[in-house]
Amino acid sequence: MYTLIFFGIVAIVLIYGISLYNNLVSVKNAVAKAWANIDVLLKQRHDELPKLVEVCKQYKQFEQSTLQKVIEARSQVQSAGNRQDIDALGQAEGMLRAGLGRIFALAEAYPELKANESFMQLQSRISNLENGIADRREFYNDAVSINNVHIEIFPANILAKMFGFDEKTLLVFSAEEKMDVNLQQLFN
Repeated sequence: MYTLIFFGIVAIVLIYGISLYNNLVSVKNAVAKAWANIDVLLKQRHDELPKLVEVCKQYKQFEQSTLQKVIEARSQVQSAGNRQDIDALGQAEGMLRAGLGRIFALAEAYPELKANESFMQLQSRISNLENGIADRREFYNDAVSINNVHIEIFPANILAKMFGFDEKTLLVFSAEEKMDVNLQQLFN
């Protein structure tokens, strides 16, 4: 009788442990899926930016330093994304967003550029990608939060340590990087 009770308890603990492990795997994969969704949009934007820069270059008066900053930021975003370095990605994203804001703001000063159909299509496409990235970033951060909570709560934290489930980093931008572009400063 005691043997049956012992094996019953062992079976319950084992089933509970398997359930916890499977839950940890599930939240880890949710983080990976959320990151993949961001990565897809980053790659799409990465492919669109050279087209936007090329259209802008066709206007000789257009500010070359602005274009150079966007090109450099684009490279940093891609590099950080490939390394999955969330902190570096947050910084590079801020630089890229500021550069894009500057391009779009400066386009107001160049009526020919602003009226260019290719520029307008690219501007719209990139703006839509920016909105998509913001949405996916929120989804990624939700998945990371769920992952981090699951690996910290007892008794899942024991299994998390045993099987190497680790805490993930939230993708955040500094307050300065989230501010709107100061148009007055751009034209001074």
